[in-house]
Amino acid sequence: MTVTDLVPYEDALATYDPVMGLEVHVELGTKTKMFCGCSTELGAEPNSQTCPTCLGMPGSLPVVNAIGIESAIKIGLALNCEIAEWCRFARKNYFYPDMPKNFQTSQYDEPIAFDGYLDVQLEDGETFRVQIERAHMEEDTGKSLHVGGATGRIHGASHSLLDYNRAGIPLIEIVTKPIEGAGARAPEVAKAYVAELRELIKALGVSEARMEQGQMRCDVNLSLRPNGTETFGTRSETKNVNSLRSVERAARYEIQRHAAVLNSGAKVVQETRHFHEEDGSTTAGRIKDNAEDYRYFPEPDLVPVAPARDWVEELRKGLPELPRVRRNRLREEWGVSEFDMQSILNAGAVDLIVATTEAGAASDQARKWWMGELARQSNETGVALDALAITPAQVARVTELVASGDLNDKLARQVIEGVLAGEGAPDAVVEKRGLKVVSDEGALGAAVDEAIAANAAVADKIRGGKVAAAGALVGAVMKATRGQADAARVRELILEKLGVEG
Repeated sequence: MTVTDLVPYEDALATYDPVMGLEVHVELGTKTKMFCGCSTELGAEPNSQTCPTCLGMPGSLPVVNAIGIESAIKIGLALNCEIAEWCRFARKNYFYPDMPKNFQTSQYDEPIAFDGYLDVQLEDGETFRVQIERAHMEEDTGKSLHVGGATGRIHGASHSLLDYNRAGIPLIEIVTKPIEGAGARAPEVAKAYVAELRELIKALGVSEARMEQGQMRCDVNLSLRPNGTETFGTRSETKNVNSLRSVERAARYEIQRHAAVLNSGAKVVQETRHFHEEDGSTTAGRIKDNAEDYRYFPEPDLVPVAPARDWVEELRKGLPELPRVRRNRLREEWGVSEFDMQSILNAGAVDLIVATTEAGAASDQARKWWMGELARQSNETGVALDALAITPAQVARVTELVASGDLNDKLARQVIEGVLAGEGAPDAVVEKRGLKVVSDEGALGAAVDEAIAANAAVADKIRGGKVAAAGALVGAVMKATRGQADAARVRELILEKLGVEG
């Protein structure tokens, strides 16, 4: 099926009701792996961060990572889950080359956290509650690199290389209950849920949750049922979607694809799907029917986990201000609308603005520069806002220079441009480029005199009472000073010299 074969989105929703399930894997930011002491640092040489335990060598024994357990409990509490008084790990048995033990240490019917929810806010301010089935602990697998072929996938590859550095890194898998009732907004709900979950994870400090680096990835399960019916349809599972935009696009595409299959009289195949960034489509992976049996059984080499209730309550009391509460507080402090706050959130600018105000900037100025010039730079370069080569402290310094009159907005934009280009801190860029506002009254007065002499007709209009015409002379002075004059002061000088009251 090609993109052109899809049923138009509105037509699909006129006939069918989407039901979603989202499975999000979060890579914890622990220094060592879940069951051994190997480093989790990114960028090491392939297979250099391994040991007999994470390679599944005979006779090696796992030891659970205490910080991993603590992080799982924090996530469960933040998701309003019940925390198990007793749970254990299980072996999920299946063969794949990137799993050195031929089983994954996970949790099956006894997760550490269960029965929770997360309220998410959609772009128009509506709140949608997503019910959480469970959050359980497990380890990541290794990484396969398929060499040869056009797609980088196993099909068509000449051979594969395996890197086990990632094998054993702690993961938390967060699984929703079926998400019903979203209707045409299902893709938007999916995106908003993953976005809110990402902010929550970052606030807890248990992971950086960078989707582009695989620290957080989402499997999008979707099925359709005829409007007015209750029985779930056959689902597809789009695997490892790694951006908020892609989560939304994957859900939307699958709604249209399922509708096309059902309208043709065929049956939807229960299978995994691969998402393609270039056109937002999905393609078939492997068949995944209900009879699939991983032969789970309790992990005999690990003792059960029984978090003490006083420890759980201590962790609950130590939870940070959660993202939604924090956003509402900041929105009131900043005096912005819900729409504007949502725009700031969508841009990923909340923490940057907070850090800039903490560095001394007024909140309105911090918002102005991050949501204006810096957002433009981010869009033009394709670099995430928080990855731009400028710090909140540097932005705060730019606002300080503007407030003191040393810079105007035009010059400030040039300073930011210089900082982003690696020319140094704001003050160094000002010095190197000679960007300070011309504040010498003598120099300004001379520039104003020249502008008046060169534009006698305009000067006469101003003397005759057409004060608005002063804008033309201000423009001439600004041009002569390469934009480095204070426009307000220039206007004052023009009116003074022409004997006109402003």
